[in-house]
Amino acid sequence: MENDLRIQRGITRDKPFTIQVNGKPVTAYPGETLAAVMLAAGWRMFRHTALSGEPRGLFCGMGVCYDCLVTVNGQPNVRACATYAQPGDEIERQI
Repeated sequence: MENDLRIQRGITRDKPFTIQVNGKPVTAYPGETLAAVMLAAGWRMFRHTALSGEPRGLFCGMGVCYDCLVTVNGQPNVRACATYAQPGDEIERQI
């Protein structure tokens, strides 16, 4: 699902690294949040709500609403918008 929707011109980035999102390799750069990495790779839905099963993605982008919860390296309920990507991270959408 690696589309790379990042701005390509006029941006200087450090060396990229790879994380896994639902078992698929995704390119990340130092300083990017998990939400930014996932959105740049084309992932729009991060989880489903527990009660209604409705899909949720990035909403507030600053850690207030908890709509962007994902499982990171086996730890559930991590806010993707407030967590920086690290080399080797394994992200699972919460479905």
